[in-house]
Amino acid sequence: MTGLTEQLPHTAAFPNALGTGLLLHTASALGGDLHQHIEDLISDYENVLSRFKGDSIVGQMRVATHGGTFDFPDWTLNLFDLYDHLFSATNGAIDPCVGEDLIRLGYDKSYSSVNEPNAAEHTGAIHGRATWDHAIEHHGTTLVTHGPAALDFGACGKGYLVDLIAERLGAAQNDLRYVLDAGGDLLVHTSEPITIALEDPSDPANAVGVAEISQGAFCASSPSRRHWTDAAGHQLHHLLNAIDGVPVNSVAATWVAATPPSLATTQADGLATALFTTPAAQLRAHFPFECAILTADRSAAQSPDFPGSFFMR
Repeated sequence: MTGLTEQLPHTAAFPNALGTGLLLHTASALGGDLHQHIEDLISDYENVLSRFKGDSIVGQMRVATHGGTFDFPDWTLNLFDLYDHLFSATNGAIDPCVGEDLIRLGYDKSYSSVNEPNAAEHTGAIHGRATWDHAIEHHGTTLVTHGPAALDFGACGKGYLVDLIAERLGAAQNDLRYVLDAGGDLLVHTSEPITIALEDPSDPANAVGVAEISQGAFCASSPSRRHWTDAAGHQLHHLLNAIDGVPVNSVAATWVAATPPSLATTQADGLATALFTTPAAQLRAHFPFECAILTADRSAAQSPDFPGSFFMR
C-alpha cells in the first residue's frame, strides 16, 4: 500500500482555521489563487459561525438582549438542515443551543475553564435553556430569536468547512487527489487507501486500532484534547448531552465513516458527536454510516462494514 506522502507529496497548511488548524495534502501543488480562495473561505466561515468571535453573526446573536432577525449567507442552508435532522434523530440531544451550556461550564470565548456558580442548575433543556426547535425560528438561512441565543455549531462545524473547501477543490480540478485534515476530521479522495490510526483517548501517543479508506469522510470524536477541571475538581469536557447539559462520560471515543453523495464530512462529524448521546442503531435509522465506539470501560464495538478494526475487543 502506498503511503500518504508518496501519494500526496504536497501539503498546504492553514494553521489558524477553527482554532485547530487544517492541512490539505494534494498530489499536485495548489496554485496561489486557489490557496487564497481557501484562506478567504475560512475567514468568511469564522466571521459568520464562530462563537469565539464577538463580531460574527453567531456572536451578535449571543448579545442580542431582545433577539432579532439574523440573515446568514446562502451557504449555511445545508448546515442548518443537517442540524434539524440531527436534533430530530437524537430527540434533542444534539442542539446548537448547547453553546449556552458550554459557556456556563467554562468553555467560553476566552477559554476560561471557569464554570459559573450553580451552572448545573441551569444547563440543559430540562432547566429551561433555549432549544433549536422552539427558541430559533427558521426561514431558510434567516434565523429569528426573541432573546439572546448562544449557538455552537461545533458538532458539525469542522466537517462542514471541510466539505465547503472540497467543493472549491472540485470546481478547480475535478480529478484532484487529496486528503483534507481538520484536526482529525478527514475527507479522503485518493486512488489507493490510506491507513488511519484510531487514537487511544487515554494516551494520544498510542492507537487502539486502524482503519483504511480511499474515498469518503472519516471523523473521530473524543474529549481527550478538550477538557478541563472545575473548581470542585470535576472533570468537564465539550461533548454534552443538550437535554441535561452534562458532559457524557460513558463513551471515550467514536469514529465514523460516511460516503453520502455530498456533505460526507459534515454528517460524519456530527454523527461522531451524536454517538456520545444516542445509540448507533437509532442514528442508523436516519443516516447511512459505519462506526466504531470505545466506551469508558474500554469495551470496543463496531458496525459490520466499518473500514477498520480494533486491536482489542
